[in-house]
Amino acid sequence: MPHMPSRHLADMVMVPTNPVVRRIRARDLRDALALGWRDFLASPTQLLFLGVIYPLVGLVAGRAAYGGDLLPLFYPLVAGLAFVGPLAAVGLYELSRRRERGQPVSWLNTLDVFRSPAIWSIAAMGLMMLTLFVLWLGAAQIVYDRTLGTLHPASAGDFVRLMLETPEGWRMILLGNLVGLAFAIVALALSVVSFPMMLDRQVDWIIAMQTSIRAVMANPRSMALWGAIVVAALVVGCLPAFVGLAVVMPVLGHATWHLYRRTVG
Repeated sequence: MPHMPSRHLADMVMVPTNPVVRRIRARDLRDALALGWRDFLASPTQLLFLGVIYPLVGLVAGRAAYGGDLLPLFYPLVAGLAFVGPLAAVGLYELSRRRERGQPVSWLNTLDVFRSPAIWSIAAMGLMMLTLFVLWLGAAQIVYDRTLGTLHPASAGDFVRLMLETPEGWRMILLGNLVGLAFAIVALALSVVSFPMMLDRQVDWIIAMQTSIRAVMANPRSMALWGAIVVAALVVGCLPAFVGLAVVMPVLGHATWHLYRRTVG
């Protein structure tokens, strides 16, 4: 059994098998975003550590997509960033957790995650989210093959023209977004509070995942609104060549921590 640093064990909270899930409203989402913005401004150095790396990943993915056979998967690749975002933001949850407890905060504290006793549960949950991401890309490829793929677009311009001006293209848009919505609902239910909960409390990934699902079921409207906020923020962040994600990603990461604190008792 690996050695668990005593200070991390002491910081973690023992919880029952079924943690209490609270009802939340739109004002809780607003407050979580405001606190996320506050945390981001208070510790701007993490921008260099996580906020820049995340957009670079997006830029690489976009470059690969436009450079070859991955063109039809460009949009699914960008949309799928929301699936892996909760895992990428684990270090940000740690910063918000420390600020909440009045502890010193610097970007180096993001590395404390790797010394947490929850690291293996976080890794297991992260693997599940990455698997979901891969399945989403596979589903998107199938949708493309069954619709626009039969027309064999020769270039990016031809792809866009066929997508917007042909029945096959509109079928791809409609079906692709419906499939994407189904994957997004699953991703939200599995991860909306599970990653910050594992970091904060002595629970395994199964209990954290179950609690996250219960949180969504107890707050369907609020969680649907939260999902829409996340998607809208990521879209805005992607528009200026992904550079906006350098702000959007950290703010959403910090806000997710505060959303978790309001949702799970």
